[in-house]
Amino acid sequence: MPKTLHPCQHVDLDWLARAPQRFSNDVDVALSPDELFGVLARADTWPRWAKVITHVEYTSPEPHGVGTTRVVTMRGGMVGDEVFLAWEPGRQMAFRFNTSATKTLRAFLENYRLEPIAGGTRLTWELGMDTGGASQLFAPVSTPITNLMFRRFLGNLQRLCANGVPAVG
Repeated sequence: MPKTLHPCQHVDLDWLARAPQRFSNDVDVALSPDELFGVLARADTWPRWAKVITHVEYTSPEPHGVGTTRVVTMRGGMVGDEVFLAWEPGRQMAFRFNTSATKTLRAFLENYRLEPIAGGTRLTWELGMDTGGASQLFAPVSTPITNLMFRRFLGNLQRLCANGVPAVG
């Protein structure tokens, strides 16, 4: 973990609707809502579908739920210290960054909603962030590229789950 983590604004789920940068994408996954939630709850699966993530480590003991913390390490030295705001197995998972390795990230929140559909689950992934500095200046150009990357991640998750719950590792 980097020596210095910078505080992020402690936003709540309501903030997502008014986040300066907001992304929302969905994908249909051939797992039940409970199975898909289980995949999302595991630390080892995130680097397998969200390719920017290199490591996820829970820093709270089980059982996990609202208030659980974890540290997510990403490419380029980005680190986020997260806290879960929602943890409803088979229905919803949401977390925000309390601190991050970059000063330009003012606030960051992700919300995963799961809805049963014929043959599996519709996952809606919403992400909101507030950036400053150069990140804010380049947002008009970077936002469509970022959204494309997020859609690609969901495609990766869909493929990862296509043959059932992925094995650990």
